[in-house]
Amino acid sequence: MQKLSVVVGDYPHARAVLGGSAAVAGHLVEEVEVRPVIGAYRRMIRDLEFDVCELAPVSYLMARQVGAPLTAIPVFLNRRFHQGDVQCGAGSGIRVPADLEGRRVGVRAYSVSTGVWVRGLLAEQYGVDPGKVTWVVDDDDHVEGRVPANVERVTDGRSLGELLRAGEIDAAFTGNAGTGRAGSPRAGWTAVAEGASGTAGTSGAQGTSGAVESGPADGPYPLFPDADVLATDWYLRTGVYPLHSLVALRTELVDRDPALPTALYAAFAEAKRRQLAADPQWTALPRFARQAGQVGGDPVPYGVAANEPSLAALVRHSVDQGLLDPDFPGATGSLFAAGDYPDA
Repeated sequence: MQKLSVVVGDYPHARAVLGGSAAVAGHLVEEVEVRPVIGAYRRMIRDLEFDVCELAPVSYLMARQVGAPLTAIPVFLNRRFHQGDVQCGAGSGIRVPADLEGRRVGVRAYSVSTGVWVRGLLAEQYGVDPGKVTWVVDDDDHVEGRVPANVERVTDGRSLGELLRAGEIDAAFTGNAGTGRAGSPRAGWTAVAEGASGTAGTSGAQGTSGAVESGPADGPYPLFPDADVLATDWYLRTGVYPLHSLVALRTELVDRDPALPTALYAAFAEAKRRQLAADPQWTALPRFARQAGQVGGDPVPYGVAANEPSLAALVRHSVDQGLLDPDFPGATGSLFAAGDYPDA
């Protein structure tokens, strides 16, 4: 039995792989716990520290472009919509998405997946030019060297939440992608950073564009207050369901054992099947229960065919935003190791 060091987040639909009951044929899984799991991404990309590791999909695409010896299987453990992820500063006067042009917007790192998805959404659905926004960051990209000129780095140690409350940035992303955390992922990073602005409120009337007509005077407010409604409508029109992680492995392992990607995929598919059988309503992960209603089915689909619109959109957004070269291969099948990946 070959040993595999494996790092993934604490997902109920992956625990059977880590525990060994959903076995990877011919291999013994050794879980390496990294919390938050985002803290493992850079270690995998830069140092190949693990055999198998969950990665942010944009970081994976960028790593492939620079020749990092990594490949992946189409297991996407985390999914979420992003219409609710932009909050506007009190007094910013931002009413519609176009008002973001010429403004300063905080995001943890330029290539963070939430940022890529939201910039793509703003550009394609609302005509916002991301090149006319100043993106203010307080962390490095996992793969460096592709930051455009309209990105500024926080240099005085303050969090994005503090900057938003002080009016020094006009808007910011919420949660891990922005005001919910400060600096690079590290142990204990799950706590809300001191000075963070907290969760965006829901005050303000919605106009015909879906954006806020006016915000509260004493705190940040959401750019899109009816985010779930807009997300469902967007999904039904585009088929795009933003993916937030994939499972990557060292290419050397695949070269040694070409059957490993198929075996690994089968194990994750079996783990998910077992979790669904035990908890068909996703009570262990209520956010997925809500998203199942939005997409009208499986909230965490695996496989290439089932995810082709989302993968194509992610590559397109990454190219448009300067993170990937224009000739980056867009065929979704070429993004993954050769293997047998039935939709699961």
